[in-house]
Amino acid sequence: MQHESDLEEADPDKVEAHEPFKAAWEAIRNGLRRDLGARTFDHWLKPMKLIGFEEEAGQIRLELPSHFMADWVREHYSDRLRYAWRATVPSVGEIDIVAADGASRPALFIVGEEDALPPTEQLSGTSGDSIGTPLENRYVFSNFVTGTANEVAFNAARMMADAGVPMFSSLYIHAGTGLGKTHLLHAIGHEFLRQKPRSNVLYMSAEKFMYEFVSAMRDRDTIGFKQRLRSADLLLVDDVQFIAGKEATQEEFFHTINEIIATGHRLVISADRPPHELGAVDKRIASRLAGGLVTDLRQPDLDHRRRIVTHKLGQMPQAGMPQDVADFLAQRFSASIRELEGALTRVVAYSLLSKRPIDLAFAQETLADLLRHSQRRITIDEIQRSVCEHYGIRHAEMTSARRAREVARPRQVAMYLAKRLTPRSLPEIGRRFGGRDHTTVIHAIKRIKELRAADSELDSDVRSLLRKLEN
Repeated sequence: MQHESDLEEADPDKVEAHEPFKAAWEAIRNGLRRDLGARTFDHWLKPMKLIGFEEEAGQIRLELPSHFMADWVREHYSDRLRYAWRATVPSVGEIDIVAADGASRPALFIVGEEDALPPTEQLSGTSGDSIGTPLENRYVFSNFVTGTANEVAFNAARMMADAGVPMFSSLYIHAGTGLGKTHLLHAIGHEFLRQKPRSNVLYMSAEKFMYEFVSAMRDRDTIGFKQRLRSADLLLVDDVQFIAGKEATQEEFFHTINEIIATGHRLVISADRPPHELGAVDKRIASRLAGGLVTDLRQPDLDHRRRIVTHKLGQMPQAGMPQDVADFLAQRFSASIRELEGALTRVVAYSLLSKRPIDLAFAQETLADLLRHSQRRITIDEIQRSVCEHYGIRHAEMTSARRAREVARPRQVAMYLAKRLTPRSLPEIGRRFGGRDHTTVIHAIKRIKELRAADSELDSDVRSLLRKLEN
């Protein structure tokens, strides 16, 4: 590993490195600042240092002053950094983002006033009384492109963010991955703080809730945990499905949401499925969440995806992307908004870093690996709905406890198709079918295989469903 005398930098603009790396690092930093904007760049990426390059592994090593910043940049910008380095120095294969030796792990915090300190200053706090995760500046209502797939959820989010008396006790948003759930939660927080700057807005993932609760029990500070959590004027909890099966956490979560609602404070929850399909989540929680407004985000249609691309390009005036390339992206990346935006960002970044104009051939070359994996992904929910439609039963029967043959057989068919058409594990499939054990899924798969060989009518049903889902 080359480091310190070769590559360590005290000043980002004076990298003591071999000339190719020095020039590459300067170009990459300039490009990132231009693409992301000075504010975002200065907060998160400017403090980053180039500290090493391992030639055999082709690995660049970058350092940030705190563990939180390293984790944040790794999660949100590692792909962008990797693409930038590969485009500039082809021998670079991977990026290792680390925290400086001896860096502390500062406590996360409740997002407060609108004029709060910028992230780098906030993160230097060491208060143990705060919990939560900071709101992302880019996730605001003005950056959310609406269409028929999401306009109801968007309008509901705007209403929940309004400082007046809310029309509903809670808001529950469900959708698949990458369709905008997290964006809306952050946007609600930003707008509420804009209108009521001195409010306590607390955003956290369900996993973060679970971690903080377990830590509080370990530290014998559950009373303090409850007080800090329930003092929030607006509580935003992302991906609530991840508390499934965690009984103690679910008990505390149930009492928390009850308290938030009872005191007239605001509660917004997101998940990957409706409340009644949460499976191993306590029925009391599902019932409580279903008592507010429940809305969903669906996959955007082609016209909606085109408007998303146009909106993003409006934030990249230097991109110079022809309309045929924009249409190509909208047509080929339909699984999620996140996937579409990622493809767009890569094309623009590669163009700027390689100084090559964007055309269709360039986009296809740049996105070759993504295009191979961008074929439409079939979801378990889609399989369940298709099977229910085929057999004329209600979707709720997929997760019900009923064992009558007219319900059990279609459920087994759906489990069989879920294993065949999705990458989900057996336990994951079981959870999506009412929290069933993986052995139940194994039995269903085995049974349908046997019946396909012996029952031509059922085999015809399965073939018909396969054609419909795969097409």
